[in-house]
Amino acid sequence: MEKIKKFRKLLSKHKLDGYIVPKNDEYFEEYICQNKERLKFITNFSGSYGFALILKKKLFLFVDGRYSLQAKIQSGKLFNIVTIPKKYPADILENKNFVIGFDPKLYTESMLARLFKGSKTRLISINDNLVDKIWKRNLKSNSRKFYKLKDSDSGQKSQKKIKLISKLIDKKNIDYQFITSSENISWLLNLRSENSEFTPIIEGYALISKNSKLYFFCEKKKINNNLKKKLKNVLIIDVKHINKFLKKLENKKIQIDTNSCSIFFQRLINKNNNIISKKDPIYFIKSIKNKTEIKNIVKSHEYDGAALTKFLIWLKKNYKNKKISEIDAEQKLLKFRKKIKTFKSLSFPTISGTGPNSAIIHYKASKKSNRILKKGEIYLVDSGGQYSFGTTDVTRTISLGNKQNKIKDIFTRVLKGHIAVSNFKFQKNTCGSDIDFVARKYLKEKGLDYAHGTGHGVGYFSNVHEGPQSISKGSKQKFYEGMVTSNEPGFYKDGEFGIRIENLVLVKKINKSNKFETLTLAPIDKALIEKKLLNDKEIKWLNKYHSKVYDILKKHMNKSEKINLKNSCSNI
Repeated sequence: MEKIKKFRKLLSKHKLDGYIVPKNDEYFEEYICQNKERLKFITNFSGSYGFALILKKKLFLFVDGRYSLQAKIQSGKLFNIVTIPKKYPADILENKNFVIGFDPKLYTESMLARLFKGSKTRLISINDNLVDKIWKRNLKSNSRKFYKLKDSDSGQKSQKKIKLISKLIDKKNIDYQFITSSENISWLLNLRSENSEFTPIIEGYALISKNSKLYFFCEKKKINNNLKKKLKNVLIIDVKHINKFLKKLENKKIQIDTNSCSIFFQRLINKNNNIISKKDPIYFIKSIKNKTEIKNIVKSHEYDGAALTKFLIWLKKNYKNKKISEIDAEQKLLKFRKKIKTFKSLSFPTISGTGPNSAIIHYKASKKSNRILKKGEIYLVDSGGQYSFGTTDVTRTISLGNKQNKIKDIFTRVLKGHIAVSNFKFQKNTCGSDIDFVARKYLKEKGLDYAHGTGHGVGYFSNVHEGPQSISKGSKQKFYEGMVTSNEPGFYKDGEFGIRIENLVLVKKINKSNKFETLTLAPIDKALIEKKLLNDKEIKWLNKYHSKVYDILKKHMNKSEKINLKNSCSNI
C-alpha cells in the first residue's frame, strides 16, 4: 500500500484524477524484461495482458477472461478486478469529467480510443513515466547480440522482402513507411535475438522508403561487425537518436500503423509531415508462411512432439509412486525439450496445473501455489518451444486416475469441439468467428462455455501469439493457405478443475479448397474420453490422428516408450 500512497502524491502534484498503467513497454510486445514490468510492480499481477487505472480513492485492474481468477488471487485485496470487454475505463468513469494521465510512449491512439470511448475523460500525456518516479531500479538492457537467420531457415532473403514493401509504398504514392512493430522488423530483416526469455524477436524501429532505402533504429551495441556486413543497404542508427532523426523529416507522406505506433512518435512525425494511417501490410504478409517455413514448422513439431510425449509417458508411469509437484513436472518437461539440439527457449511460461490450479487459465506454478499431482485428479500442461526453425504451442489434459463421469463428459465435449475445428469446411469468406462457433457447440448443449478465444495465430520462430488470424467470437479475419493457428477449446470450473486440448493447425489447400492440417504430434488421453458421445466421423478422426502420431514419433522412442506410445495411440 506504501507504493500506492507515493503514487497518489504524484497524482496531486500533476493535478490528475488518475493515471493508467499498461502491461506493455515502448515496443508493445507480449513478453517484456523484468525491469519494465510496471504493471506487476504497481499491482502484483503477472499476466501477459492487462492495465491498471489508479484513481485518488479507487484502484482498478482490467484483465480479459483468461486472467480474471489469477488477477483476483494476485491483486484482489487492493484492486477492483474488471473483466474486459464487458467493461472498460469509460464504463467505470461514466460521465465524470476526470483528468487521466498516461505515458505517450506506452499507448497508441487506437488503444486509448478503445478504452475511453464515449466518456468525458480528459487525457493528459506525461512524458516522464510516473511509475518510474517511485520504482528505482536499473533500466539498462542486456547486451545480447542480434543474429541473422540462415536463408535455408527463412525461405526468403531480406533484400527481397524490403523490395516487396517498397513497391507497396511506391504504389500508394507514399514517401516512407514507419514500422513500429518489432516482430515485423524481425521478419523484414530476418533478424532474431535472445533478448527475451520467450520470444526471439529483436527490439527496434524501421523507416523504409519507396526507393528501398531502410533506416534501422536499435541499440547499436547489439549489432556486431559481422552482422553489419550482412545487413546490406541498411543504415543502422542508434535508437537513442530516433527522436532527433524523425524531427528532421519535413513535408513527407509517412505511413504509420496506429495499432503499433505510439502516440509519442505519431505526434513527432505529424508536426512537419502528412501522416497516412494504415495497417502495416507486413502483419498479413508474414502470416502466410512460405514453403521453407512450413517444412521447418512441420519438423519442429515432430521434435517437440517427441519431447512432450516422452514427458507424458514418464508422468503416467511415475505420478502414483513419486511425489511429483507442478513445478517438478514443468522442469521435467523442460529437460526433455533441452535434449533437442535446435531448442532455443520456451515460447511462453509453462502452465502446469492440477486440481483447482488447472482452472486458472494462464496459471503459473509458484512455491506458494505448488500442488502435488494426486491420484483421482486431472493435470493440465500447456507449453511450447522456440526452435531455430519454428514455434510450438500444445496443451494436453491428463487423467491421474480420474473416476468422475462429469469430467469425462466435459472432456469429450471439448474434444468434439476440437475435432469440429480440425474438420471445418472452409467457405470462400470463412473467418475466425465462423470457426469459433463450432468449437463451442457441444459445450453449449450443456450450458457450458470458456472465457478465451478458440485459437490464436502463431509466428515462425517468432511470437507464439501472432495475428492477424485468430479463432474467436469477434474475429472477422479471413483464413488463407499458409496461415498457422492454434485449436484450443476448453472448460474451467473454478476451484475444481480445468480442461483444454490444443494443437497447432496449418491452413492447407487440398483439392482446390482450404482445410486444416494438424501440426502438433502428441497423444490425446483416451482415459478421459466417453466414447459413446463421439460419432463415427469423430472416432475416425481420433484414430487417424493417433495413427499419424505413432508413425512419426515411434523412431524417437526407446523400447519401453515405444510400447507406451503404441498403447496411447491404439484405436478406440
